[in-house]
Amino acid sequence: MSGVLTGKVAIITGAGQGIGEAIALRLAQDGASIGIIDLDTSKAETVADKIRALGVGAQTATCDVSDRDQLHAAVAELETALGGFDIMINNAGIAQVLPLLEVRPEDLERITRINIGGVLWGIQAAAASFIDRGIRGKIINACSIAAFLGQPVFGVYSSTKFAVRALTQAAAQEYAQYGITVNGYSPGTVGTDMWDEIDRILADRNGVAVGESFRNQAHAAALGRPSTPDDVAGLVAFLAGPDSNYMTGQSPLVDGGMLFN
Repeated sequence: MSGVLTGKVAIITGAGQGIGEAIALRLAQDGASIGIIDLDTSKAETVADKIRALGVGAQTATCDVSDRDQLHAAVAELETALGGFDIMINNAGIAQVLPLLEVRPEDLERITRINIGGVLWGIQAAAASFIDRGIRGKIINACSIAAFLGQPVFGVYSSTKFAVRALTQAAAQEYAQYGITVNGYSPGTVGTDMWDEIDRILADRNGVAVGESFRNQAHAAALGRPSTPDDVAGLVAFLAGPDSNYMTGQSPLVDGGMLFN
């Protein structure tokens, strides 16, 4: 354990699996106590047990991040349980693989509520708490390579991630006066359950073998391999730590060299 975050508390949404779980474990290894917000209580508790096994405090709260009241209440619950918090990571989100002609109102509403609303409500909850307590906190949002380049069948998903990048830039400027920094992290192709589902959809649509789409995406990276959740967690650990104190409004890519911007 590096101890760089000892004495800090981080709240992470969507931390019951995948990238969120990797972030929770990495920040715990760096010494932070962790608040886990997830829709799946069982998965959240499993991750919390792993964190406690490291000798670090962990608490969980169940909520749907697309519901503003639920998310604000969950953040307040964890703030009380953990004695405050210093870092808010708005990680929860969903993917969508649909050509634009096939998108229906219910598709647009669901992904917008989760991917944009979930981040906005998390920003609000954290900023309000930090300002009230006089904390020079850190807010970190899940962006994506899709926030820099819209692609076929990922159009609406990309639009939500462009929106997250915009919210990150706006929030960074609004909260700089309070010493609060707001940044994002932009993964490429990451081996998670989400990408497994994307791969299955693409295989069905394109008539290719399951796994082929994922391999093609991974090999497009200059480093020649897919990203792991731990790769992403390393960037988030930097954004959560003191070495990024003079960085705000940015959403750096962690994609192995897929997109150069």
